[in-house]
Amino acid sequence: MTEKLYYKDSHISSFEAKVISCVEKDGCWSVELDRTAFFPEGGGQPGDTGLLGSVRVLDTQEADGHIFHVADSPLEVGLSVTCSLDWDLRFRRMQHHTGEHIVSGLIHSLCGFDNVGFHLGEDDVTMDFSGELTRDELDRVELLANEAVYKDIPIVTLFPSPVSLPRLSYRSKLELTENVRLVRIPGYDLCACCAPHVKRTGEIGMIKLTDFMRHRGGVRVHLLAGLSAFEDCRVKYKNISAISAALSAPQNDTANAVDRIKKELADAKQEAVKLRGDLISLKAASLKETDGNICLFEPGLDTRMMRDLCNAGTAVCSGVCAVFTGSDIGGYKYIIGSRTTDLREQARAINEALSGRGGGSPEMIQGSVSAPRSEIEQFFK
Repeated sequence: MTEKLYYKDSHISSFEAKVISCVEKDGCWSVELDRTAFFPEGGGQPGDTGLLGSVRVLDTQEADGHIFHVADSPLEVGLSVTCSLDWDLRFRRMQHHTGEHIVSGLIHSLCGFDNVGFHLGEDDVTMDFSGELTRDELDRVELLANEAVYKDIPIVTLFPSPVSLPRLSYRSKLELTENVRLVRIPGYDLCACCAPHVKRTGEIGMIKLTDFMRHRGGVRVHLLAGLSAFEDCRVKYKNISAISAALSAPQNDTANAVDRIKKELADAKQEAVKLRGDLISLKAASLKETDGNICLFEPGLDTRMMRDLCNAGTAVCSGVCAVFTGSDIGGYKYIIGSRTTDLREQARAINEALSGRGGGSPEMIQGSVSAPRSEIEQFFK
C-alpha cells in the first residue's frame, strides 16, 4: 500500500520514492510508488501532475486502494526516483479548495443550504447550492470568508473513530461510516474531504465570488481564490483602466459613463433610422417609369425600408424591382417585387444564379445571396 505523504504534510513538493509497479495502459504507463505526495483525483479536486525523475506525470488516479501515476514513459520497477509536483498548480488548487470549504460552511450556517455540487476547474471553482441566494447574501458571505482569511486560522484534519463519528455534526455529500477524514476550519466549517488543503487560512489569500446564476432550483456560484483571484483582479484592472481612459471617466464611474453613451447611441440610431427613412422616401419618389427591371443597392436598410423601396420601384417598372442591402464581403439581403412576373416560379432560378436562397409569393420574394454586386447587376440587366 502506497504511503500517502500528502496526508502527513500537504506542502511536500518533492520527495524520494521507489517504483513498485509499472504497467502500460492506453498509450501511457501506470506507475505505482511505495510513497507519494501526488494527490489522486478525488473530492472534486483533479489529480496532481509533475515529474518522476525525468518522466512526466500527466495525472494521478486511485483505484482499489492503489495510487497510480499516469506517466508518459515507463520506469524500471525497483528504481528509486526523485519526484516533484507541479507545485504552483497544486498550491492554487489547495487555495481554491480551502476557500470553497469556508464559503460552503458559511452558506450552510447562515442560509441552511447544502453544497450539492463542486468542481475545481482550470479557470475557476463552481459550487452548486440547494437554495437560491441573492447578491447581497453572497456579498456578506464573501466578506465573512475574507475575514476568515485575515484571522489566519490553523486548519485541522481529523480521522474520527466509528464510535465518535456519529456524535459530530459535519457536512458531507455521502453517508460515510468508516475511514472518514474531516477537515476542520474552527468557527467556519467541518467537512468530510479527502483532498489536501493549505495549513492556515492566511495561505488562501483573497476569496472572490465572481458570478452566480440559478441552477436546478438552487444557485451555482463561481469562486476564485489566492493567486488566481489576484491575477483576475489584475486583468480586470487593466481593462477598467483602458475603459476609463477611453471614456474620460473616473474608474469607479465607468458604468454610469457607459450607460450615458448607450443612451446617446440609441438616440443617434433612432435619428439615423428617421433620416434613412426620409432618404428612402426621396429615392422612391425619384424613380422613373421603365420598361425593364430596376436593381437598387442601399446600405443599412431594414426590412420595412427595403419593402417600401421595392413597392415604389415595382409600381414604375414593367419587369422586376430588386432591392439589395449588404456588401460583397458579408453578402446581401434582397427583396424583389413585380406586377408582371410570377416571382414564386422565378425564385429558384434567381437563387441558383446568385448563390442565394429565399422565396415568397408570386408578387414578392425575399432572401439572401452571396454573389458580388457586379454579378447581381449583370443578372438583372
